[in-house]
Amino acid sequence: MRTAVLTACLVLIAAAPAFAADPVQGDWVSPNGGARIRIGPCAAKPQEMCGVVAAIRDPAAARARDVNNVDPALKGRPMLGMPVLYGFKRDKPGRWTGGKVYAAKKGTTFDGVLTHRPDGTLKVEACVLPMVCSVQTWTRN
Repeated sequence: MRTAVLTACLVLIAAAPAFAADPVQGDWVSPNGGARIRIGPCAAKPQEMCGVVAAIRDPAAARARDVNNVDPALKGRPMLGMPVLYGFKRDKPGRWTGGKVYAAKKGTTFDGVLTHRPDGTLKVEACVLPMVCSVQTWTRN
């Protein structure tokens, strides 16, 4: 019995880094300061990272709808709470790839990469092709 308890404790201690939050998790502010995005594990796939619009600075914009979405089923949904990052898979600590970035102003979705930088900012890449990317720097809220 003692051996089983000791083994279980050692397994939990060894696995502790896997349970720690990744540096991309948390609340981030877009470059213009207009929105706060909350990044964390996806509800349906907790091994992946997702992000939703958690707050919008302008009260009128906070009531805005996703009017530019090319998908008729998603057009008109509220901007507040809307998913804008999804399906990111961990490449290494602080770097997530293979996900999608939704750009509400254009109503389109791009391939994305999230990278936590040493200065504490988040590099968000949205790419049409692997070499044609738009890059934003987000800061912690």
